[in-house]
Amino acid sequence: PMKVVVVGGGVVGLTSAYRLAAAGCEVTLLDAGRLGAAASHGNAAKMAYAESGPVPAPGVLLQGIRWMLKRDSPLAVRPSLAPGFVKFMLSMARHCNEADFTRGLELHLRLADDANDLLDDYVRDGVDFEMHSAGVLLAFETRDRFAEQCASLPLLEEFGMPGRKLDRTGIDEVEPVLAERIRYGLYFTRDRQIEPDSLTRGLTARCRALGVDIRENTAVARFERSGHTVTAVVTNHGESIALDELVLAAGVWSGPLSKQLGVPLPIHPGKGYSIDYRPAPVQLTTSLTLEDARVAVTPLNGMLRLAGTMEFGRFNDHVDPVRVEAIRRAARENLVGWGDPAGEAAPWAGLRPMTPDGLPIIGRFGGLANACVASGHGMLGLTLAPATAEIVTDLVTGRTGGLPADVLTAVSPDRFRRRRPGAHVAA
Repeated sequence: PMKVVVVGGGVVGLTSAYRLAAAGCEVTLLDAGRLGAAASHGNAAKMAYAESGPVPAPGVLLQGIRWMLKRDSPLAVRPSLAPGFVKFMLSMARHCNEADFTRGLELHLRLADDANDLLDDYVRDGVDFEMHSAGVLLAFETRDRFAEQCASLPLLEEFGMPGRKLDRTGIDEVEPVLAERIRYGLYFTRDRQIEPDSLTRGLTARCRALGVDIRENTAVARFERSGHTVTAVVTNHGESIALDELVLAAGVWSGPLSKQLGVPLPIHPGKGYSIDYRPAPVQLTTSLTLEDARVAVTPLNGMLRLAGTMEFGRFNDHVDPVRVEAIRRAARENLVGWGDPAGEAAPWAGLRPMTPDGLPIIGRFGGLANACVASGHGMLGLTLAPATAEIVTDLVTGRTGGLPADVLTAVSPDRFRRRRPGAHVAA
């Protein structure tokens, strides 16, 4: 069988390893820490179909400038001396326009179109994890923010996700826990909720059953190459693991690792935060996004998760108490009966892998004959992981009949090496 080394044990790396092993490959999965312990652990715990637009969006640049001096704002930029950071931010600014945003939203919807079916296939194949089908209610204080989101409704409807517009009476019917300050709502029924640690455990167990060699606390020290072929991964333990195919799925760390292969990809950290409460301080009917505060509220078995903020800049997972308090305040102000809840876990922060155009990077790269990258999923790692695993498996095994060529071209790493007529250079 083909020997494949997958670097990275988050949700993208695990789903890729699982699908490759199921396709008959001999898979070794390496993670520098514990499986699922980085960005996958503390995400918003939901398949965010209704909110799958790219981060660069119309107005984001202007809003970001207004928020620059507010430490508790939903978006922050921490200046970094890392090479390429200024170039990355300027490139992202160029993508903050209506045309690029709409193209990005459509691409994400195409990638996520079969995700629920693929998740159901996982369950039928014995992958055991916590999943709910509670839908999502996007909750708005201001009419401007509501109107902004409504602009995407026609495209969402094309993909079988009609959004039901709610006034205050409708909001009370769907989710009476929301405070009176919430005046407008959009309700979508297709979005699901997944407890990410349970998915990590379920995928890990299924991978082991399929013979995947899983090695935690095993980092890549260097790659061995022969011309345009990667021949082995040398680990921090001094072991050389020979391979036929390499899959780089290490989240934000895929950027530095790609540089080791001579093809630096523009993947930079976007820090996000989450806070868990056991038991849940309020009982919700559906999952929520408090749109003006940019905070997700996700009910799970016996708990509730708050997640939010985007902080660009540095490779550290330091927890800023000011930003954590802004997330708590959003819950206090918008959820009736929140009060001062007990059972708050230690706040968490993790680094999402961001790209300048807000789209994932999936495909062969840098002229290397046997190396694939699967990273740059930003805030949609969980949502796009099932499709990503199928693309990776198609590429590695030569399987055909997957996603159309234009989708694969749009997410290809090659887009950062070429200028297309009439298009922005992405990095």
